[in-house]
Amino acid sequence: MDIPRMGVPEKLAERMSMAEQHEYLRAKFSRRTMMRGGAVTLGAVAGGAFVPGATAQAATPTRKGSAAETVDGALVAPFGRHLAYGNDPRTQMTVSWQVPIAVKKPFIRIGAHPWDLSRKIDAEVRALHTPAGVGTSGDHTQYYLHAKLTHLKPGRTYYYGVGHAGFDPAQAHLLGTLGTFTTAPAKAESFTFTAFGDQGVSYHALANDGLILGQNPAFHLHAGDICYADPAGQGKTSDTGFDSRTWDQFLAQTETVAKQVPWMVAYGNHDMEAWYSPNGYGGEEARWELPTNGPDQANLPGVYTFVHGNTAIISLDANDISFEIPANLGISGGTQTTWLERQLKRYRADDDIDFVVVFFHHCAYCTSTAHASEGGVRDEWVPLFEKYTVDLVINGHNHVYERTDVIKGGEVAKELPIGGTAYPETDGVVYVTAGAAGKSLYAFSADESYEGHEKDNNAVSSFVCVDGGREQETVAWSRVRYLDYSFLRVDVTPASRGRLATLKVRGIAETGEQVDHFTVARRAK
Repeated sequence: MDIPRMGVPEKLAERMSMAEQHEYLRAKFSRRTMMRGGAVTLGAVAGGAFVPGATAQAATPTRKGSAAETVDGALVAPFGRHLAYGNDPRTQMTVSWQVPIAVKKPFIRIGAHPWDLSRKIDAEVRALHTPAGVGTSGDHTQYYLHAKLTHLKPGRTYYYGVGHAGFDPAQAHLLGTLGTFTTAPAKAESFTFTAFGDQGVSYHALANDGLILGQNPAFHLHAGDICYADPAGQGKTSDTGFDSRTWDQFLAQTETVAKQVPWMVAYGNHDMEAWYSPNGYGGEEARWELPTNGPDQANLPGVYTFVHGNTAIISLDANDISFEIPANLGISGGTQTTWLERQLKRYRADDDIDFVVVFFHHCAYCTSTAHASEGGVRDEWVPLFEKYTVDLVINGHNHVYERTDVIKGGEVAKELPIGGTAYPETDGVVYVTAGAAGKSLYAFSADESYEGHEKDNNAVSSFVCVDGGREQETVAWSRVRYLDYSFLRVDVTPASRGRLATLKVRGIAETGEQVDHFTVARRAK
């Protein structure tokens, strides 16, 4: 049997789970091969993975004659800054960044003014090594740094700078490297957030980032398939196109927005990188620091929740329930769904929370000819969305913009024309696919139908991915279909008790044109 370059033979990979493929790969590559690219800082490379909790040491290369042995820290510029809320967005923020080579004593400075950065906090370094023989970028080490900030004040704007020995952002000539962030408010107030999925690295991805920054969002939701370092997206170690350096390009591309807007990600099928860890998320754990309040941090690091003002946001991992791409199917053993119901029940009982927004990768309802709808999501989560009257569900996976009517029990409960209003307490749930963030576009079987170009939606031919294959279906719930690069803007307006609080949702094209808008309204508690 021929062994593919990535390690696991294709036929064998089809019969193995993600964890089994990982163990196979660990046995194939020696530890000596894994470690040869550099030593580890605050994390250990084992089987090609980042392992949290290892001994903290200065990151130093092991190769004799390496440039890092003599490089001046002043010549190493941090890049790829990105923010993420902690468990409490009012008081916690994580600043993450990257350096191209190992540095000494990394840190962050923070203060209320750019001239007062006296608070200095050491940073954690996570060295991620891709072993030789893995894709096109094997024997390559990347250095990701994270600083967790706590005891912040709600609704406050902070200035920060990241550095290391030889590179201090407090120095006058480096003040231009400073960034800012604003914590969530203590009480409900109007705000905007944006969302999309399936971004990758491209001109269109960069253009969407620029448009998002212009919306002045409080935070941004990325619904998975973040950068496409693994172009196959099947979660198999036998896929040969993987290039870890794509992450360097992505984080550099995204920095303009993400250095000042919390960039909250969910994990898609292209984010399962099997050679780093049994669950495929070892690489993601090195790159991102997300809230840690999910049900299973070891297996599902992309599942979490946070509250901003009167709105609760829940990030889910649909790889756990996907029939279409089953590499991680069943990884949570049902704990994710149990946790989801517990969160929904808690939020609906909370008088300070009006809206619940859920985002994840695989679509519950979509008619794109590529992936269409995921039956696992319909079986596992849609009944909970309806039971607890979730206000908005945001998906990616299909590289299109599509929005449904109001759905309940798999049928149209209420038509929701462009400009219309949904009342989830009585009507049902609205689903938006916002997967046209920058990667190549897909197609629809029916004509496009969007603002100013509406078409009849009575019968659209599509399919749903089920256990064992696909089932064809003809649907009436596809209200808006737009086939070009776009993103989602949501304006949240609270209200006094008994009055209608609103989510005003807009689909915005790369041109700046509005292609869809509707309102979700709920009586404030």
